[in-house]
Amino acid sequence: MTSSESLLPSTRRALLHRIARAQAEGRTPSLVAAVQREGRVAWSGARSCVDGHEPDGDTQYRIGSLTKTFTAVLVMRLRDEGLLDLDDRLEKHLPGTSAGRATVFQLLGHSSGLAAETPSPWWERTPGSTRPELADVLGESPVIHPAGHGHHYSNPGYTLLGSLVEQLRGASWAEVLHHEILEPLNMTRTALHASAPHAGGWAVHPWADVMLPEPAEDLGLMAPAGQLWSTTTDLLRFASFLARGDDRVLSASSVEEMRAPAAPPEAGDWTGAYGLGLQSVRRQSRTLLGHSGSLPGFLATLWFSVEDDVAAVVLSNATSGPLTGTVAGDLVDIVAEAEPRIPEPWRPLPQVDDELLALTGPWYWGTYVYGLKLLADRGIELLPLRGPGRSACFRACPDGTWAGLNGYYAGETLRVVRAADGSVDHLDLGSFVFTREPYDRSAAVPGGVDGEGWRGLPV
Repeated sequence: MTSSESLLPSTRRALLHRIARAQAEGRTPSLVAAVQREGRVAWSGARSCVDGHEPDGDTQYRIGSLTKTFTAVLVMRLRDEGLLDLDDRLEKHLPGTSAGRATVFQLLGHSSGLAAETPSPWWERTPGSTRPELADVLGESPVIHPAGHGHHYSNPGYTLLGSLVEQLRGASWAEVLHHEILEPLNMTRTALHASAPHAGGWAVHPWADVMLPEPAEDLGLMAPAGQLWSTTTDLLRFASFLARGDDRVLSASSVEEMRAPAAPPEAGDWTGAYGLGLQSVRRQSRTLLGHSGSLPGFLATLWFSVEDDVAAVVLSNATSGPLTGTVAGDLVDIVAEAEPRIPEPWRPLPQVDDELLALTGPWYWGTYVYGLKLLADRGIELLPLRGPGRSACFRACPDGTWAGLNGYYAGETLRVVRAADGSVDHLDLGSFVFTREPYDRSAAVPGGVDGEGWRGLPV
């Protein structure tokens, strides 16, 4: 099965070749994939069969820990509604657990110090009814690292977040998920339990081409960490939301907040990071965001590139074998590199503010030269004109200052400081003084400027 919209034949063949190789080399009963560009499905393809038919964008697979991103969105909605703060300790809203000192932020970003897994037995292959209480999920000593000191992936942490959602909403995690995410995003084929058409989960023998069916357990309290079934079509809708935001679910600024790294990576992992329910990886010059997932019998990955406006989903029904994360990343690369995004046409600003226009051009922090540019909506950009330096964009604030949006100056305030006659004396950026000339003697430079001015080397 293949379908496409406006991709070149060579690109379509490269995509099909990549998933065909992944299915054959990964020895998986089936593999289905899809690519989205500029918010529309651009290509989909599959290899092998599910129930005698080639899978398509409507065929459900279990997506494992991709479920965590949905749970994180529900928690961020609670934050945006003022029902909690990300720095709140869990015990403020969900008292009585042995992990109550962890903050919501730490739980979202896996920096709470909680153990990676539940106590025995293996929770992914046993009925959720074997753990009817949170105490059964956490065990006697759930905290194994100091909270906030680094990233340590924790499945029980997302069980706690699911219970937090239930506590504050007064409804089950599944009901909240349906009404607050799946319904508004029209994700009609994403659910707690499979419905036809769907793939069965298989274990493939590592040394022989034979298979063994895997159980598909209801995970009970662990559902917020890995329960969901979904399709490539639904997951591409979710990817579009995660890249752009949707005010029916979560604003663009809040999903952008989810994408930012939340804690230092684990030792030895310098190519990836974890935000608030979202993974990120760096592949050459491209940053991919999304999440991977696995449960016995299934592997799944969703990656999207904000800069390229390309997303890819890869789903497989094998416990191990195909590297879905690598394949999904390759699919993004194939489209982004073979058919790069066409830049938006340059257009002049709709109006000119002479006062702001007078601020543009070179400014000096000491002897470092920066350029100030005007952006839309009275925003500005400050960037080094020679050598390395700290660049940043700023948004205009109602009080006439600007707030930093990224990099070193994120959250810092830039303001114009005027002399007694009303002329601009300097720019103040977090106490750094930027002047029109290097160490301008007429400006209020901290420490003053030597009265004799610039000079050559005495001979």
